[in-house]
Amino acid sequence: MSPLFKYSASILIIISLIGCLVALLISNPINAEDAFCEKSLTASVKKEIASYQLLVDTIVEASVTGSFKGSTFEELAFFIDTFGNRIAGSENLENSIDYLLEKFKSKNLENIHTEEVSLESWSRGKESATLLFPRRQNLPILGLGNSVGTSEDGITAEVLTVKSFDELNERSAEAKGKIVVFAPEFISYGKTVVYRSKAASEAAKHGAVAALIRSIAPFSILSPHTGMQSYEANVTKIPVAALAVEDAHLLERMQSRKQRVVVNLKMEAHLGEVKTSRNTIAELKGSSHPEKVVIISGHLDSWDVGQGAMDDGGGAFISWNALNVLKSLDLRPKRTIRTILWTAEEFGYVGAQQYYKDHKNETHNWNFIMESDEGTFNPYGLNYVSGDKGSCIIKEIVKLFKNLNATSSTRSDSVGSDINLWLDDGIPGAAVLQQNEKYFWFHHSQGDTMDVEDPVSLDKNTAIWAATAYIIANLEDDFPRD
Repeated sequence: MSPLFKYSASILIIISLIGCLVALLISNPINAEDAFCEKSLTASVKKEIASYQLLVDTIVEASVTGSFKGSTFEELAFFIDTFGNRIAGSENLENSIDYLLEKFKSKNLENIHTEEVSLESWSRGKESATLLFPRRQNLPILGLGNSVGTSEDGITAEVLTVKSFDELNERSAEAKGKIVVFAPEFISYGKTVVYRSKAASEAAKHGAVAALIRSIAPFSILSPHTGMQSYEANVTKIPVAALAVEDAHLLERMQSRKQRVVVNLKMEAHLGEVKTSRNTIAELKGSSHPEKVVIISGHLDSWDVGQGAMDDGGGAFISWNALNVLKSLDLRPKRTIRTILWTAEEFGYVGAQQYYKDHKNETHNWNFIMESDEGTFNPYGLNYVSGDKGSCIIKEIVKLFKNLNATSSTRSDSVGSDINLWLDDGIPGAAVLQQNEKYFWFHHSQGDTMDVEDPVSLDKNTAIWAATAYIIANLEDDFPRD
């Protein structure tokens, strides 16, 4: 073989290797956040977080295969079977709070107390919708929160079905005296929920006598989904309720054939008297900086349909059982870990707003805030709101969850509804990343029962909740806000 051939072959090999390297870099680009973390996170901080691996493994073992295996599910199931759904303002919710206070005491949790919250109650009463023409059929409905009711005889009117607010504006002349049915396609909860929130007032502006909405859900088995709505100021208040997805499509198809569609709507819904509820609090007091706090939370109230097992029984129960796990393992961090079970979340974050108002002068000592309110399905990491330095710390923490296959992390603008007030103030926070694709199948419906919950997933969520809270509460330095 000639030297020239050898030289040419070497050049080809080098070019080939460079090509492979370029292809690799294109298919696996260097993440800007990862590059930042490599530069900004000191070796001592990385070493400190890595040193918690054995502790995390201990928490995971205790929660998933050890003495606490199945405990979150068992505690939640007894609670749900005993109290069922817990709408804000109800005696049932307050009885469930009393029960948990005694449960916290039996587990030797600390600083156990409640803080009062005032709210205007709302009652659903009896409700029905009946298709009268072109044929007769009962239409399952759920009135939306704070809706007004109808007369005893109800409202009988023709239906106008539209897919959007824009279509309603275009067909404004047809809406007067009608029951407007909104049948938007489900894009995502965040984008589509506007129809639940604003349907009544938007329909009333065009002279409608009532509004019905396609339930804000991607899937249905003839099951309507309720939720809160709000009336716009200086606009006539008209009754509003949710239809099952299938029935919204039924009315839409009928009208697309130019058929005359008539519905009778009866609702006893009404606002009630001002009631007092309570946020429920327990702590694991910090050993050396007790005034500094890490919050873990979920909400205890639910809608008055289903059982509130998923929304948000699971989130509430991982939040207090995480304290129980840490206490039982004799793990006391430097800073205080505080569990807050919010009340009246479904009525517009009423409990959280009151707590924000009452504790505004303390939050300079709040290190981190966590909320679980999107289900407690199989977890795969943490979703977080944080500055750049905090982001690096979260990325190191999730590495410790390799035994749970939960090492992913995503950075978001929001990770919870109740805690948004504090996130907006710059306090970093997190939620569990999880396989919750079916969350909105059951959300605010009769389907929200214990059958949605899985014991193993609850154990894993409890472990991640406990370990994350402990590590952040025990770090040498406060969690960064920038």
